[in-house]
Amino acid sequence: MEFNEILVILMFVSFICFLFTGIPIAYVLGGIGILFGVVGYYSDIYMDTFTGLDLNVLGIVVSRIFSLMENWVLVALPMFIFMGLMLDKSGVAEKMMMAMQKLFGRVSGGLGITVTLIGIILAASTGIIGASVVLLGLLSIPAMMQQGYSKSFSTGIVASAGCLGILIPPSIMLVIMADQLALSVGDLFTAAVFPGLMLGGVYLIYILGLSFFKPDVAPGPEGDHKLDLAALKEVAAAILPPVVLIIAVLGSIFAGIATPTEASGVGAMGAILLALWNKKLSFKVFHDVLIDSYKTTAYIFAIFIGATCFSLVLRELGGDELISSTLTGLPFGDYGVLLVVLALVFLLGFLLDWIEITLIILPLLAPVISQLGFQVEGAGLDQPVLVWFVMLIAVTLQTSFLTPPVGFALFYLKGVCPPEIKLTDIYKGVTPFIILQLLGLSLLIIFPEIVLWLPGKIYGN
Repeated sequence: MEFNEILVILMFVSFICFLFTGIPIAYVLGGIGILFGVVGYYSDIYMDTFTGLDLNVLGIVVSRIFSLMENWVLVALPMFIFMGLMLDKSGVAEKMMMAMQKLFGRVSGGLGITVTLIGIILAASTGIIGASVVLLGLLSIPAMMQQGYSKSFSTGIVASAGCLGILIPPSIMLVIMADQLALSVGDLFTAAVFPGLMLGGVYLIYILGLSFFKPDVAPGPEGDHKLDLAALKEVAAAILPPVVLIIAVLGSIFAGIATPTEASGVGAMGAILLALWNKKLSFKVFHDVLIDSYKTTAYIFAIFIGATCFSLVLRELGGDELISSTLTGLPFGDYGVLLVVLALVFLLGFLLDWIEITLIILPLLAPVISQLGFQVEGAGLDQPVLVWFVMLIAVTLQTSFLTPPVGFALFYLKGVCPPEIKLTDIYKGVTPFIILQLLGLSLLIIFPEIVLWLPGKIYGN
């Protein structure tokens, strides 16, 4: 094994080891990149190796950091984060929950349907998993417990619906993925529409089916709950404002009227207007949302800087060639290699947040997939294979965040659950939804047109 390959392996081993020290991930990435850059530099001087690491690499790191700050696509990140946090504070979800409960809550499983539908709307308006899971948990679990829902069924519904935010646009993860792979944000947003709605639809079918065959798991409310015109008006008044905001943001992108960056500004302003409409906007709320948006954006960009240093040193050492040759040399065929890659991402989802996976792992794996012989039709898209691959990664990460024992969504949910709900209840509840996720992922692998048909129609040449 060559010296460069040894350094590449040691970089990954060091990274995994330092994850468990509690040191912020941005410092870990940047520190390991600098450390191995120094090791490579001095090994070339004193050991006559040829790592290719010299002082010019440091200059490249600095220039790449400056190019990050000049990237207009990434301006959409703080705007979409602000939009999601402001909607979280605006009372939109609470208002929808109360109104839609009157529409669906009178049937067995109706509350579960309500939570899933609100999860879909929140996913299309916030795009932040933690915020969606926590908000849905706080609003719905007490109501479902009071109505006699099974503990496991309740938590499974909330966790799965909250995780839709990673996939349904405008997902901030898709913005970063587009930047890292030089893809169009519009292509990824449109590609995510059908997979996101498909998963949401599968959840609804499962909830309805289980509630029908096992009514004791999700009983309907006691007494007579008639649906009248007043209830329909209340539902319309609660749902229309966020739906209009979603149409304004996504519709302007899909129609080519606005860039994703411009549309993110529209979304941020629309979230402020919704909070004002619901009489939830105050100086304190506005201040808190600004500070939280600043912290989240700073966290993401700190990881950007650390990952830039790490990945540059890794590539100078030939890490991308080593990974590519290892994966393409597997005797499993194209789809076998793809499954290995998705399994790797799934396992990494237990250890890393989606940000680190997107910034470090995805740029290393995407060229491997491009070299394979996948023939997918994108109706004129520049890189249909990569668009399809990004959707597979997104669904895989969504599944990973739901999967015990260390799925991120499970711990978000446990933090807001009543004390009588144990972690084992949550594990049991999410298991059927994980199976549904894997079913959805299989369909996307077998039928790439689910991903590529819409962007091909809208953006295809």
